Amino acid sequence: MTEWQVTATTIYCEAVDDDVTLIVDKDWNVTCTGYKKYSTNLSKETAGILKQKSRRLGRSLKCEGPHDSRVTDYRDRLKS
Repeated sequence: MTEWQVTATTIYCEAVDDDVTLIVDKDWNVTCTGYKKYSTNLSKETAGILKQKSRRLGRSLKCEGPHDSRVTDYRDRLKS
């Protein structure tokens, strides 16, 4: 077990073109604040923002979920 309770970092997530916070607890469970905001059941406002950003960037934007490499890489760096 680790000696800390929780740690967090904010990163830029290219998948949703926004800053998200990754939270890791002492049991190595990882939470991404962008997952709740940008995953299923998007509000009309959030869906509109993603659509607008997608058009501006010329690529599809979609949350890749809790098993995204950005999330797991951060957790793995903490473990090592």
